[in-house]
Amino acid sequence: MVTSVAPRVESLSSSGIQSIPKEYIRPQEELTSIGNVFEEEKKDEGPQVPTIDLKDIESEDEVVRERCREELKKAAMEWGVMHLVNHGISDDLINRVKVAGETFFNLPIEEKEKYANDQASGKIAGYGSKLANNASGQLEWEDYFFHLIFPEDKRDMTIWPKTPSDYIPATCEYSVKLRSLATKILSVLSLGLGLEEGRLEKEVGGMEELLLQKKINYYPKCPQPELALGVEAHTDVSALTFILHNMVPGLQLFYEGKWVTAKCVPNSIIMHIGDTIEILSNGKYKSILHRGLVNKEKVRISWAVFCEPPKEKIILKPLPETVSETEPPLFPPRTFAQHIQHKLFRKTQEALLSK
Repeated sequence: MVTSVAPRVESLSSSGIQSIPKEYIRPQEELTSIGNVFEEEKKDEGPQVPTIDLKDIESEDEVVRERCREELKKAAMEWGVMHLVNHGISDDLINRVKVAGETFFNLPIEEKEKYANDQASGKIAGYGSKLANNASGQLEWEDYFFHLIFPEDKRDMTIWPKTPSDYIPATCEYSVKLRSLATKILSVLSLGLGLEEGRLEKEVGGMEELLLQKKINYYPKCPQPELALGVEAHTDVSALTFILHNMVPGLQLFYEGKWVTAKCVPNSIIMHIGDTIEILSNGKYKSILHRGLVNKEKVRISWAVFCEPPKEKIILKPLPETVSETEPPLFPPRTFAQHIQHKLFRKTQEALLSK
């Protein structure tokens, strides 16, 4: 027996509807800030998401190396998001990861349904669409595929797509490269706080416990993009998030009171500082509020990998070295699981209050 699933956003998009169902329409106060993403991306005035060249991150020349690390630290403190270029992951591998994801999403929906998740029973890995997770019953204009990719011994290979055949090899290889990039970034961020190099990595679980969760976001064409969002405004709960995309704009960052649209930078990986690092650094590194716009003309796909600490094993709180009399702790001690629950609870309360 096949259990009925909520209609996929892709099905809605391809059904020829001219207007979107009311559950996808954003509240009035949000609508005023949603513009045409292609026009927004062309704008050159105003602040732009920083691009950090990692070529010299491990340079033999101390001055050159420090300059690179300083730029990364500054971007993490001021923005909490950046385009990384010369990140050490080959264009060929990144292309394979993208082709594999696109090929999977180009399969007929009935094929993808074989990998459907069951959020109601807590099984979130697999193919899905966002359930309403707030009191206002709002939905987002996206389908996705979600699964853990690293460490290897924690993978559940039964839910990894068998088609295309390169999905598994490309994703495995990418996860190893990305894990090593995460280590490099975490060491620079540690040094930036005056800590020893391996400290942040240890605080988020180290090689054995830091989980890399991959989510391919699929944003179909939307007949009324000015009324919907692909992903509503949020900060990432992760330590770090690394994102690839198919060069269709959509990411917006809330910076200095305004929504800034990220440019599409060729061969870059977008990196977000997540709540976990913001908490450990006592707010010195920022976890920025961001959202995703959709459009009428082009499907947008992004490949996000969230580097998350274990849910229960670590207490997240500002590290003692980041706290002083003049800078008291900004965050109470919580496990990662409690932090997620706290965010969901707060969101639900806000939605109830706004009714």
